[in-house]
Amino acid sequence: MSRIAILLYGTISYLLFLGVFVYGIGFIGGFFTPTSLDAVPTSPLGYALAGDLGLLGLFAVQHSGMARPAFKRWWTRMVPEAAERSTYVLLSSLAMIGLYAFWQPIGGIVWSVETEIGRDIVLGLYLFGWLLLLYTTFLIDHFDLFGLKQVWRQFRGKPYIPPQFHTPGLYRLVRHPLYIGWLIIFWACPVMTVAHLVFAAMTTAYILIAIQFEERDLVQAFGEKYLSYRSHTGMLLPKLPAPKTTKSWRAAED
Repeated sequence: MSRIAILLYGTISYLLFLGVFVYGIGFIGGFFTPTSLDAVPTSPLGYALAGDLGLLGLFAVQHSGMARPAFKRWWTRMVPEAAERSTYVLLSSLAMIGLYAFWQPIGGIVWSVETEIGRDIVLGLYLFGWLLLLYTTFLIDHFDLFGLKQVWRQFRGKPYIPPQFHTPGLYRLVRHPLYIGWLIIFWACPVMTVAHLVFAAMTTAYILIAIQFEERDLVQAFGEKYLSYRSHTGMLLPKLPAPKTTKSWRAAED
C-alpha cells in the first residue's frame, strides 16, 4: 500500500468509528436511531437471547483478541504496520454495526424511574458517561488510539513512536477511567429492559475480564513502572489512603 492509500484507509476507518460512536449514543440510550436496545420485541425469547449473546461474544472475541501483542505481531505480516491500528478500529466498528443491525429486543421491564426529574438525572448521568469516555481517549492520545497518528506519520515518512507510560489527569486516581465511562453508559438508563440488562451484564463481565488481559500486557510492556502504579492506584475506584497507625506507649513506673 502506498503512503497515500494508508492515510486514506486510516482516515476512512476513523470516520466510520465516529459514525458508530454517535449512533451508539442513540442505540443504547433509546433515542433518534432506527434500531435500539429497547425496541419492541419481534422474535421469540430463546431466539432473541441466543442471537444477542452471539453478537456480544463475537464483538468480545474480535475486540480483545486483536488487541493482544501476539496477534498484532502475526497480523502485521499481512497488513502494513502503520495500518494495523486502523484495521483494528475498522473491524471493531464493523462488529458494532452488526450488533446495531441484528440486535434482538426482548422486552420486559426490570426497573423504571417514574419521576420526570429522576429520568432527567439518569439521562444526564448517561450522557456524562459518553463525555467521560471521549475525554479519557484524549488523555491517552485519542489519535494514536484510533490509528490516525500511525498513518499520518507514515504519510510524512516519519517513524512511529509508541506511547510512553504516563498517568495524566484521571489516571492518577484510577487505572481505567475509560472503562468507568463505559460502565456508566451501560447502567445509567431510566427504563431497564431485559435486553438492556443482558447487554449491560455481559459487557460489564467482558470489561472485568478484558482488564486482566490488558494489565498483563501492560506489565510486560512497562514492567516495574506499571507494577508500582498498580500497587497504589485503584482499578475502577480510587484507593482510600491507608489509615495511619499510632503506637501507644506505657509510661514506665518509677
